[in-house]
Amino acid sequence: MADAEKKAVVIHAGDEIFIGISPSGHAQTIDTKGARSLAPSPVEMLMISVASCTAVDVVSIMEKKRQVVLDYRAEITGTRRDEHPRSFTSFHVHHIVHGRGVSEKALADAIRLSDEKYCSVANTVRPAAKITTSFEIIEVEE
Repeated sequence: MADAEKKAVVIHAGDEIFIGISPSGHAQTIDTKGARSLAPSPVEMLMISVASCTAVDVVSIMEKKRQVVLDYRAEITGTRRDEHPRSFTSFHVHHIVHGRGVSEKALADAIRLSDEKYCSVANTVRPAAKITTSFEIIEVEE
C-alpha cells in the first residue's frame, strides 16, 4: 500500500511574512522577522504541532476511558542547539488536567499511547529530538 501523499503550499507575502496553506485549505500566517512577532515562526509552529498532536490524542483517549476531564492544557518547552542548524534536541510536554476523580493510571496510559502509538508528529520528530512528558491532575470541586 502506498503512503498517502499530502500537499501544503507556502507563499511569500513580502517583508518576511509567509502564508502557509494546509492540505485542507486553511491559511496560517508565518512571521520570520525576529522580534516583530506578528504571527508564529516556523519553529513555534513545530512546537505547537508536537503539543497539539498529543493533546488531541490524550483528550480523545480520556473521553473513551470515561474520565471526567473539565479542562485540559498541554504546555511544551523545547531545547535547541546553539549552532546551525539550530534544530531541537529535546521537547518536554507537561499535561495539566482539571477534572473530577481523574485516574492517574488512565492519564499516564493515555499519554503513553499517544507518545508510542498515535501521535504522528512526535514520531516524526523523535529521531532527532528526545521527547519527555509529565502530568498533573487538579481535582475540581462540584
